[in-house]
Amino acid sequence: MSIVQQYRRLLDEKLALVFDNQEAQIGSAAEVCADSIGKGKLVFTFGTGHGSFAALEMFPRTGTVVGFRPIVESTMISFHRVLGDMGARQYRFIHAQEGYGKAILSSHQTDPDDSMLIFSHSGINAVTMDIALGAKEIGMTVIGVTSIPHSSQVPSRHSSGKRLFEVADIAIDTGAPLGDAGIAVDGLEDSVGATSTSVAIAVGQAINAATAEKLAARGYEPMVMVSPNTTDKVRANRQNDLNYAELWRRLSSR
Repeated sequence: MSIVQQYRRLLDEKLALVFDNQEAQIGSAAEVCADSIGKGKLVFTFGTGHGSFAALEMFPRTGTVVGFRPIVESTMISFHRVLGDMGARQYRFIHAQEGYGKAILSSHQTDPDDSMLIFSHSGINAVTMDIALGAKEIGMTVIGVTSIPHSSQVPSRHSSGKRLFEVADIAIDTGAPLGDAGIAVDGLEDSVGATSTSVAIAVGQAINAATAEKLAARGYEPMVMVSPNTTDKVRANRQNDLNYAELWRRLSSR
């Protein structure tokens, strides 16, 4: 079997594992998100490093619901340059600094009726745990999308000694392996083929879709982002402008 097909099989297995075993948790997470959005509040999404990709996918992206609000700190997502400004070494330093997450959280004027959705493969780093613990102190419900197989085998890097799956009100296990990569190559000491980002994004989109369904079932019509890359660009842009206005309304009321 080619390595391409090996990776496909690996990713298929991980996606099947999470959707077969975590459907109830995903549904519970969507209930929490629907509660916040239905009250006119927000679902903040957060991640550092590759976890930020899933957080960013939650809004504004085609098919996503108004009310999800990514928290994006450029110091922790722009490490793709590796060297120079906002490089990998700065990222490794900053996401390990306890207290930084609390400073981030204080900038967003959160409300106890908001919720917090955190994506973190390892679930152990200081900034991630600052956000999780800080959100709980405010009274927000915390949802964690994390790898319990990885996280349970490594110590926390936060003074609380806690990991995300131990703090979250709802923990969704991606099942990604310790070290993330899952394909062995002859002649290489380390594995290749990471799966955690793809699985986390899929889980996030499932939560988003389930949130829309639950809101609609309650008689609340969720506002959904529409692709402008269609033949009806005028209608899409009109709808998305209304979506942005609704997000601003929720933010400006704070």
